[in-house]
Amino acid sequence: MPGAPPDDPRTLAGLLYDRHGAALYRYALMLTTRHDVAADVVHDVFRAVLTSGVTPEQAGPYLWRAVRNRAYSALRSRRTRGEVPLEPLLVAAAPVPAPDPALRLALERALRELPVEQREVVHLHAFEGRTFQEIAAAAAISINTVAARYRYALSHLRQILGPVSHADEAP
Repeated sequence: MPGAPPDDPRTLAGLLYDRHGAALYRYALMLTTRHDVAADVVHDVFRAVLTSGVTPEQAGPYLWRAVRNRAYSALRSRRTRGEVPLEPLLVAAAPVPAPDPALRLALERALRELPVEQREVVHLHAFEGRTFQEIAAAAAISINTVAARYRYALSHLRQILGPVSHADEAP
């Protein structure tokens, strides 16, 4: 963020939310697969910013790591209570949804079949434009693990989706 950091934590939290809020929500939604849980995760993270003393330089990595940690905690909590994620439209929440509704629905279903760790890497890399190095830092794993998860996810998606035809391509 340009300029000196704001003195008021609320102002800092507001600036950070304006800059990162939508992407963090999409990330939380991709991990948790529920809109209400994703909104709670992001809310809790920004509430924590008010008391964390995080600086603007630390904010980006802090926010992504905090959302990841809280989302995984929510997933563990839901698993112990036996809840099943039901809400669709993970792909619709992505910044660049598939143009064809049938393709979007097929991709939605295929993404839901991926293990959460693979879905996370695909989302961050393909939908949010994060590098493997950034993903590795946020997830506290090696870049080789990130690359492997991405490779396995793409392989799994290809198996599920099969060949995708492009009707508007010239022969």
